[in-house]
Amino acid sequence: MSPEKADAPLQTPTWALLPLRVFLGGTFLYAGLSKLLDPHYLDHTSPLGVHAQMLHAATTSPLGALVSLAAEYPTVTGLVIAFGEFAVGMGTLLGLFTRIAALGGFLLALSFFLTVSWTTRPYYFGADIVFAAAWTPLLIAGDTGLFSATTRLRAAIRRPNPAPDDVKRRILLWGGLITATTAVLGGVIALTRRATTNSEPSRPTAPGTNSPTVIAAVSAVAVGSSTRFTTPDGAAAYLLRPSTDTFMAFLATCTHQGCPVTPAGSGFRCPCHGSTFDGNGQVTGGPATKPLNNVPVRVVDGQVALETPPTPKSAG
Repeated sequence: MSPEKADAPLQTPTWALLPLRVFLGGTFLYAGLSKLLDPHYLDHTSPLGVHAQMLHAATTSPLGALVSLAAEYPTVTGLVIAFGEFAVGMGTLLGLFTRIAALGGFLLALSFFLTVSWTTRPYYFGADIVFAAAWTPLLIAGDTGLFSATTRLRAAIRRPNPAPDDVKRRILLWGGLITATTAVLGGVIALTRRATTNSEPSRPTAPGTNSPTVIAAVSAVAVGSSTRFTTPDGAAAYLLRPSTDTFMAFLATCTHQGCPVTPAGSGFRCPCHGSTFDGNGQVTGGPATKPLNNVPVRVVDGQVALETPPTPKSAG
């Protein structure tokens, strides 16, 4: 940062965009990393994965045909979104090609609004349209040279007074190297996390086709409480015990746009758009209109287990 920028009063426009820049950069960096580190994100069979969310969004989005096309390549699309958020966040925080990063953030937020948040009513309940609007000041003004990697690169490369075209080439070269390095670091983190997840030993399965999958011991679940578990196909779910002799379970996936729900009081709440559900999985507050998906369970020898569908009898 130049001395002139450092000495500028805090009331000047030079500093006015810094809080917004830190918030947007940090949020998009976190969003990209959380996707890359989530074992369900690229899982085509998980209701929490990007594939399931795209298929759901395609039914209501004005860009339904485009979303359906992207859903045919879920791994590529998912990685583009995750690395896009990561690059936008890093560029914004570092002040590296800030206007380009802001344009990327605006386009990502706009695409999320036209797909994930399109059916949210009223529209301002959805965060994506707010994020799209929040990117416009940085898109217009950039980083104003404050804590700007691009400004520092430009100042360093100009010595000893090279030609303007040479300055541009050097800025693009060094900026590209920094961007590539941060992207590689993000990829290494994601691959390390995924390798660790895949190397974890699988849960033992009891012999026999109809052997139940145990969730928890009856004594381990207090009356009026809930416990989180994972179904055999990798989906997150919650087991509830509303009374001494009653157990029920639901997938931890909001039926509105597929966001993960969390316990709230005696029911559940979706942190994405505010939908609420009671202890029976029924909707108590929109925008969701359908109850949580039920997971059949039963008690077997003091253990709560998933219901196992009967094995079909062979013909003849």
